[in-house]
Amino acid sequence: MGTLSDCQIRGLISEGFVTSSMEWGGRQIQPASLDLRLGLVAYRLRSSFLPLESSVNDLLPDLALYSFDIDSAPFLEKGAVYLVPLAESLALPPFLSAKANPKSSTGRLDVFTRVLTERGDRFDDIPPGYSGRLYLEIFSRSFTLKISPGLALCQMRFFADRKFLSDEEILVRHRQSPLYHVPESPSSENFRDRIVDGGLYLGVRLLGEPIVGYRARPDAGILSLVPGDSQRATEFWEPIREISRGEMILEPEKFYLFASRAKIRVPLDLAAEMLPFDAAAGELRTHYAGFFDPGFGLSGEGARGVLEVRPHDVPFRIVDGQPVFKLRYERMEREPDLPYGQGIGSNYTNQGLNLSRYFINDFSVLEAS
Repeated sequence: MGTLSDCQIRGLISEGFVTSSMEWGGRQIQPASLDLRLGLVAYRLRSSFLPLESSVNDLLPDLALYSFDIDSAPFLEKGAVYLVPLAESLALPPFLSAKANPKSSTGRLDVFTRVLTERGDRFDDIPPGYSGRLYLEIFSRSFTLKISPGLALCQMRFFADRKFLSDEEILVRHRQSPLYHVPESPSSENFRDRIVDGGLYLGVRLLGEPIVGYRARPDAGILSLVPGDSQRATEFWEPIREISRGEMILEPEKFYLFASRAKIRVPLDLAAEMLPFDAAAGELRTHYAGFFDPGFGLSGEGARGVLEVRPHDVPFRIVDGQPVFKLRYERMEREPDLPYGQGIGSNYTNQGLNLSRYFINDFSVLEAS
């Protein structure tokens, strides 16, 4: 049994394997994942931690500096570690596991989230048959945040046997129906060269648009994630304009957003995940968020992935087309009832270099003036 789709996740909820202290939201179930929501209370921590052989509540008296009601004190300072009990809890059957990841809108804000379980020894990995509460560690590196109970910053996939495509299976699927398309590349490009250890290595785009990237502003104000709030992008981001040579040097510990050079397609019987940075490819981290749902990019020749990039320790040079991220595909147990972009209000359908949904992109207004 592969990764569960939306109809099967609804079954988990109806059977009581997934419960919530809040009323279920209409857009909470995605084509291949479930959005997890913040509860009512947050804890400011001394440090990150894993529970190991202890329950989270047993460790909080020592690790929490203070707690607060999110409704009355809704701010998370940048550079500080917080823990929030989630509204959702699990009572999984013994054959079912899960994996969590930040939502796309979260990763694009340079907000690092990780899910903890009771007595867990790994972040984001939910063991088979887990029963208990879920907790979210939140660490915002670029912006001070305003949050609210019920806000979804992360998502979870469920599976009994997670089945990733092999190199040969990726090759066969791409020949049947392209998994990606690079408009600027010759059709003679050797696709096989991009397949590495069960995934596709794809590159960054630094040419072809007036703005090819964004860098987080160090002087930004409070970023509100409260539903209904929005803010001007120019107050939080600096544009990176196209450079004729198609290369640039990234500054250490700065946060950047770029688009993939390739337009990605995810067939309805597959889901995809963008993997964390590979040390062999350079000393930088690409992307916090990793899930691509079935149907992503299928309405045309594909949609570009947005890459969240943070170099570490030393300046790092990148050039147009340089492989900086790896995409792997996994089999769905069945196709979703509502694929990505079809009827669920997907935010990044057929996207290019899209900022998070919390912003009004006013860079185009400045360009026109």
